Amino acid sequence: MTIEWRYTVEQDLGVLSVAGHLGREAVHRFSGAVGWVAARGTGPVVVDLTGLRSWSAEGQLAITDAARRLAEAGRGLELAAIPADGSLVPANEGPDIPVHPDLAAALAAHTGDGPGGDGPGGEGQREWRTDGWPA
Repeated sequence: MTIEWRYTVEQDLGVLSVAGHLGREAVHRFSGAVGWVAARGTGPVVVDLTGLRSWSAEGQLAITDAARRLAEAGRGLELAAIPADGSLVPANEGPDIPVHPDLAAALAAHTGDGPGGDGPGGEGQREWRTDGWPA
């Protein structure tokens, strides 16, 4: 079982949406997606886990590794809609990873829009995705 991903970028904010199961078999694909993200856009990256069914300890470690990689590139990583208990393994190691209850809250934190605000989108938005990502 693997993951599908979609990356959208507008101005200085990127959103990497991940769907499926982020386990041992999907870590390499997730790492590749993070490399794609690091090469495109600037500013923080929100990893939207709304479509993630589950993650393993290896998947969680891939998230913390992604935060380190992006920090080395001068970019932050934030999470939206994490599954299960809301904790990462290992906790408190590496860069700080802000966690938002959902994607709307994460976007509002960057745009100043509250519920119902426009948030990122519209003109200037670019998107890349895996072939299996729903259209």
